[in-house]
Amino acid sequence: MGYLPDGWRNRHLQAAQAVRWQRGAFYFALKTGGTFRFQSASGEDSLINAGYRRSMKLILLPYLPPWTWSQFHQHFALRLLPSVETLDSDRYSRTVRIGDRAGWISVRPLPAQACLELMLSDSLHDHAAELALRVRKMFDLDNDPAIVARHFSADPLLGPLIATSPGLRLPSAFDPFEQAVRAIVGQQVTVKAAVTITRRLVERLGNELAQTPPNEAGGLLRLFPTPQAIAGAQLDKIGMPGKRVATLQYLAAAVAEGALELHVDNGVDELVSRLCELPGIGPWTAQYIALRGFGEADAFPVADLGLLKAPMWGSGGISARELLARSQAWRPWRAYAAVHIWQNYGSAMTDPKQRQLKAVESSPVLAVGR
Repeated sequence: MGYLPDGWRNRHLQAAQAVRWQRGAFYFALKTGGTFRFQSASGEDSLINAGYRRSMKLILLPYLPPWTWSQFHQHFALRLLPSVETLDSDRYSRTVRIGDRAGWISVRPLPAQACLELMLSDSLHDHAAELALRVRKMFDLDNDPAIVARHFSADPLLGPLIATSPGLRLPSAFDPFEQAVRAIVGQQVTVKAAVTITRRLVERLGNELAQTPPNEAGGLLRLFPTPQAIAGAQLDKIGMPGKRVATLQYLAAAVAEGALELHVDNGVDELVSRLCELPGIGPWTAQYIALRGFGEADAFPVADLGLLKAPMWGSGGISARELLARSQAWRPWRAYAAVHIWQNYGSAMTDPKQRQLKAVESSPVLAVGR
């Protein structure tokens, strides 16, 4: 976690303990079909029905407002993988693999109830509890926006940004390996180009989905490729330089063989260190995987162009060294700072040639990896 003043360290540990308790209570309620008590930073609490019965396909996932569907809709729209993901005005769906099961999930917001509705394919019902927790992480539903807003309230630049958009959350991926692949593919290219290349990987290597989804999740045809499939594939003419292809296959082979375990059990720094041991992966890629692959609240890809060139810094931007020093005061919520800075950067992107970058992070300034 790095250095934190004693007061902030204690408050962070208390908040983390509260979140762990709430997740455990939600998990138990989900398994039993009961209720759980959700407590906010202000101390207010309420009983919420977990909403799942084995005879049903729907799970209700509550959150503490404010939370904005438009942020997640825009996030998914810019990165959408055809045949793996679909997106409508009020619904996101995708194929998933969990354990030895494959199927699909579909999520839509229920604003009047301050919750999301999660629909599962029949093939995934035995994994309902785990899927619910992963989707909660994906949509950052366990975050208490009051804690984040209070942490940044004294910052002269970030404080006003967060006060203006207090509902911004930290979108993360369903599967860390998939996000790691996307991060490598996206090194020093636009988001649009990265999606095109990743789509080719899916078309070449992704298994077909056996169960036909209903209309709500129509268009889902393939699963994201496994580490084994990517590691052993011929990726000629995939659209990436040879060194980046090698990096991708180093990662896939390491995961497939068990030499690299993608988890954050020992913290962000340990994950970043393990990733940076692979040829072609440097700090930007590793931090980005921690941020988007795991939703780690303190991950911070400091060399990102969008973070350095956001208009909030003035016409000259800010150097990576200066930003890193400044970000120490933002711990342990630096990823939320990044989300708001990216939005600030996106708000200034009016050039039609760069609209695909609007309101999203960009490629790193520095060459990534070795």
